[in-house]
Amino acid sequence: MTRRDLQRGMGDQKKPWEIGKSFDRSAPIGPIHPVAMTRHLSAGRIVLRVNGQIKQDADLSDMMWSVAEQISQLSEAFELKAGDLIYSGTPENVGPVIRGDLLVGHIDGLPELSVRIV
Repeated sequence: MTRRDLQRGMGDQKKPWEIGKSFDRSAPIGPIHPVAMTRHLSAGRIVLRVNGQIKQDADLSDMMWSVAEQISQLSEAFELKAGDLIYSGTPENVGPVIRGDLLVGHIDGLPELSVRIV
């Protein structure tokens, strides 16, 4: 999730946008599944529905960098450990949500994640 108001405000002040990305409850996440149960996901549909309407629809194979490439690059700059989370962005067509909206995220091979905006 992104608070565009905060992100723009930080940009106007020539400050990092982090505050617009790291607010309370900004990164909903479902259960973590060991790769032994899911395999390395490099292809498969990734969809976001808002109130039942598809807003984002792509394939994991469309990612700019594979998961392995992301881990390799990030591990050169950071000490990565088991349990660390890497947020890599989402498919195009982001948009605003409002109080009461129901977001349902789907990635082939994983359980869906549902979030209600409060």
